Amino acid sequence: MSTTENPAIGESAAANGIRTNYLEGGKGDEHVVLVHGSGPGVTSYANWRLVIPALAEDFHCVAPDMVGFGYSDRPEGVNYSLDTWADQTLGLMDTLGLDKAHLIGNSFGGGIALRLATRHPDRVGKLVLMGSMGVPFPITEGLDQVWGYDGTLEGMRRVLDYFAYSRELVNEELAQVRYEGANQPGFQEAFSSMFPAPRQRWVEAMTVPEEQIRSLPHRTLIVHGREDNVIPLQNSYRLLELLDNADLAVFSHCGHWSMIERTADFNRLVRDFFLGD
Repeated sequence: MSTTENPAIGESAAANGIRTNYLEGGKGDEHVVLVHGSGPGVTSYANWRLVIPALAEDFHCVAPDMVGFGYSDRPEGVNYSLDTWADQTLGLMDTLGLDKAHLIGNSFGGGIALRLATRHPDRVGKLVLMGSMGVPFPITEGLDQVWGYDGTLEGMRRVLDYFAYSRELVNEELAQVRYEGANQPGFQEAFSSMFPAPRQRWVEAMTVPEEQIRSLPHRTLIVHGREDNVIPLQNSYRLLELLDNADLAVFSHCGHWSMIERTADFNRLVRDFFLGD
């Protein structure tokens, strides 16, 4: 996915005026765009490193770092908003010549995928929404802690405790790696400016009007971890009610990291969904 020493750094392209770092894999005729979540120090590589190789066997995969995250630019004065991130995603599709793509959105990336699909339904094939935002809900303690990350190693330990069901995943080594990743120059400064307290307003800012969600005709796969402490499972039940052409898969013994805690199941489910009618 990358020829650099840092696997999180891939290719670079202009996306709606923003220099965007993205990972790429596969050469299929159908395209898949993967949109990451909004944790501290997150990159497309951190979210999708176990997914892209599996999907790249059948599809051309593109996974951008959203503006303000990872190794994409952080332009001075940029407005971190749902529209900005959706426009960046569409802009990257335009630059790469992707007339239409399936979308996978993780957490806040699910809100971005929904916004893009409602604004440009002809550019979207199928949708996968995993632990998705996009509908209103009372902010969870977990999400409040994630968005309020304070830049310390101890703070990273607290944040990771909310993400995973399995305690084996949230060890000291992972905390150290994620802490170092989150504190590269400019990373924490941008992240801390996105979701200042009180944070319920940013949940509302990441929502898509329900009448617009209802209008979507796209085949949709909704995936959620039963023990998710960041985004409530109720979100996915609400999306299932709103989306006429949707199916829901709930993974047991799984927190907010479906693609990491249930990798084989997630990859098989998504691959079969994209390959099916």
